[in-house]
Amino acid sequence: MQPAASAETEREKRRSKGQFWTPDWVADAMVGYALGGGSDHLIDPAVGTGAFLRAATHYAERRGRQIALLGTELHAEILREACASGELTSEQLCRIEVADFLTWTPGTRFRAIAANPPYIRHHRLPPATKRLLVSIALRTIGRRLDGRTGLHVFFLLRALELLDEGGRLAFILPADTCEGVFAPVLWEWIASRFRIDAVLTFAPEATPFPQVDTNPVVFFLANLAPREEFVWARCRTPGTAALAEWSRSGFRTPSGSDVEWRNRSTAEGVESGLSRPPAAPRHPDDLLLGDCAAVVRGIATGANDFFFLTRERVRALELPDDFLRPAIGRTRDAPGSEVSSSTLDDLDRRGRPTLLFTPDGRAPDQFPTPMRAYLERGESAGYHRRPLISTRRPWYRMERRRPPPLLFAYLGRRNTRFLRNLAGVVPLSNFSCVYPRSDDAEFLNALTASLHHPDTLAGLPFVGKSYGSGAVKVEPRGLERLTIPAHVARAVGLRATRPTPLLSPVERKW
Repeated sequence: MQPAASAETEREKRRSKGQFWTPDWVADAMVGYALGGGSDHLIDPAVGTGAFLRAATHYAERRGRQIALLGTELHAEILREACASGELTSEQLCRIEVADFLTWTPGTRFRAIAANPPYIRHHRLPPATKRLLVSIALRTIGRRLDGRTGLHVFFLLRALELLDEGGRLAFILPADTCEGVFAPVLWEWIASRFRIDAVLTFAPEATPFPQVDTNPVVFFLANLAPREEFVWARCRTPGTAALAEWSRSGFRTPSGSDVEWRNRSTAEGVESGLSRPPAAPRHPDDLLLGDCAAVVRGIATGANDFFFLTRERVRALELPDDFLRPAIGRTRDAPGSEVSSSTLDDLDRRGRPTLLFTPDGRAPDQFPTPMRAYLERGESAGYHRRPLISTRRPWYRMERRRPPPLLFAYLGRRNTRFLRNLAGVVPLSNFSCVYPRSDDAEFLNALTASLHHPDTLAGLPFVGKSYGSGAVKVEPRGLERLTIPAHVARAVGLRATRPTPLLSPVERKW
C-alpha cells in the first residue's frame, strides 16, 4: 500500500493530467459498440494505459478479425510504463502517436472511436489551451462554449469531427457534459447531426471510478441520421459481464438487475439532461422556487483563513465589532435544518470560525489602528495578489449580503438541504442565500415547509450537477428552477408572489 503522502501526490499528478483509467469491464462494452459496425480499425484519442486497445485486441481474437489499433497519447511516459508493466505490448503500440489529439491532423476520418479523454476542468487550463478550445468550438458548432467547459468536451467535439459517415463513437465522460451551463448548446448541436444510440449511467455503488469525485456517463453515438428515440440505461452492478453483452446486442438484452434500460425521446433527454432519468411531466399548477424566492450564492472571501475568523482570534487581534458579521462557512457546521444562536455558541466552543471580517471601501488610514495593522499583515502575506481578491477595489473590501431567511447547503455529500437562518448569519460560498419574495411570516413558513418536503427535494438532481457517490451541486440559477409540486404547495398553503424590490440580497449599508 502506498504511504498516504505518496498516494496523494500520485493522485494530484493524475488530476493535473486528467488521468483516470477505464476498467476493462467498461472498456469491453464501449469497444463492442464501436467495432460492432464492422470497422477494421479502432482509434483511441487518449490511450493512457491502453484499456481500449486491450479490449479491441480481445474483440478481434474472439471473432477472428484483424483490427488495426490507432491512437494518440500526450504523455510518452505513460505508454512506456504500460509497456513495462505488461498492460500493453509493443505490437499494440506500434501505431500509437505521441501527440495532442486536439491539434493532431491524421489526414483521414475514422469509423470506430473509443475514449476516456482527460478530465481537466477549466481553471486548470492555461490561456493558450483555452484559445485553442475556442477555435475548436467555433470550427465545429459555430459558436463559443461557456468558459467553464472542461477539456473533455473538446475531445468529444474533435472526435465527432473525425468520425466517418456511418462510424461509431463511444466516450466515457463526466455528467457535467450534459448538466453544465454549456450543455444545451452542445447537445442540441450533436442531436441535430448525429444519432444518439444509447446513454449509459451508473448507480453510485457501480461507478467505474470509486476513488474519483465524478459521476461518469458513457455516450454511444453514430454518424448517421438522428433518431427520435435512444436507449437510456443504468448499470447497478460493478464488474458485470452483462454490460458488454448489452452493448454487443445493440442495447436489446432484457432489462435486468445488472443493467436496466428503457427507450426515451431524444428531445426529452436532451432537454432534461442525458445523465438524468426522465423527469415527471410538470403539472400546470406546479411552482418553481424562482416564483417564490430569489437565490444568490454565498460570500466568496477569496481567503477564508484571513477573513473568516474565530472569536478567540478576533479578541487577540482586537478587531472592532463594527467590521464583523456572524457567519457560517461549512455545511457540516450546520448539520440540522436550522442555524440558531446555539449553533454558533457550539461552534465557538469548538474553536470554529463564526465571524466574517468585513472591511468596506474606505482608505486604510481611516480604519481603527488594530484593523490597519491586520490589513498590513494581510498585504505583507500577499493576500492582495490572490486571483479573486485582486479583482476587488480595494482588495480588502468584502462582498455584502443581507442575512437570508433561508440557506441552501448545496455542497453537502448526500445531505443537500434547506436551513432556516434563525441566527441572522451571512453564509459563505458553500451555501446559497434564499430570499423569499415576501416578508410575510406565514409565507416564509409555508415556503420552508414546501422546501423540506421529500417530493420537492426529489427534484434537486434534475436542476443540479451530479458528482461521485450521489452528490449533487445546485447553482443559484438551477435552484430557482426547482419544482415545488402543486400538491405540496396546496398542502402547506404556498402561493407564488410577485418580486418586490425591498428584498435586494446585497445590503447597501451595514
